[in-house]
Amino acid sequence: MHFVTAFRIAVRRRANPSSRHKACVAAALLLSMLFARMAAAQTPHTVVLEDLTWTEIRDRIHDGKTTIIVPIGGTEQSGPYMAVGKHDVRAAILSQRIADGLGNALVAPVITYVPEGGYDPPTSHMRFPGTISVPDDVFEKTLESAANGFRVHGFRNIVFLGDHGGYQKDLRVVVERLNKAWAKSAARAFAPPEYYRASSDGFARILRQHGYRDDEIGMHAGLADTSLLMAVAPQMIRDEVLRSAPKPGAADGVYGGDPRRSSAQLGQLGIELIVAQTVAAIRQETARR
Repeated sequence: MHFVTAFRIAVRRRANPSSRHKACVAAALLLSMLFARMAAAQTPHTVVLEDLTWTEIRDRIHDGKTTIIVPIGGTEQSGPYMAVGKHDVRAAILSQRIADGLGNALVAPVITYVPEGGYDPPTSHMRFPGTISVPDDVFEKTLESAANGFRVHGFRNIVFLGDHGGYQKDLRVVVERLNKAWAKSAARAFAPPEYYRASSDGFARILRQHGYRDDEIGMHAGLADTSLLMAVAPQMIRDEVLRSAPKPGAADGVYGGDPRRSSAQLGQLGIELIVAQTVAAIRQETARR
């Protein structure tokens, strides 16, 4: 029965004082349940920090969601057939799935400005239009500042998940600095290496088991990289052009691989591996404390 209808029926029952009292109690309970349902309906079921109000974040921290995942992407060229936001989108989606698997985590906004090469002369990915790069020290300070803010607000496990290989060393430097500074606090930072290992070496092993060669798998914008993105954001792949293209090479921004036989089905194998191994690594790390 609808709550409002039930309330009206309850308050109209005026046969005797006893029934009126019971009706009032019943009406009060019904209204309480109605308001609770309305409040629950207005609170989104999400692990994404930026989708929540500050009071909702406060309440989630109080209820035990004291792990914050900081996804780190990067805006870089990935060959002619993959959009430059590959790392950003992949890091965001994977981090949300990892947070869902953990059950006690929220996901911060993606860090999209990362070291990608020099300016003068342009080096690495900066040789291709659309790549955005910042110096290592700026990148490291950004991570440190974000982590310190999360610690102040009550998060106890600050987890950096870097989707790009070029700044993995920076993550280790930042984690070491933060933990040294936080030695007397309850907070800790860490960057589980399992996340990037699973997306690179781990996924490559799976692809070899399925009969794919290293000269297809590649290191950047090859079959592995492209398949992972196809599994989470196929709209970012120029699939029709890719299928009919000649094999791309280094001049096209594809390093040592061939993306033409990429598929979402292959990518899903890698996605499952990344999520499972990262969830296990974070649980193991936080269980030690």
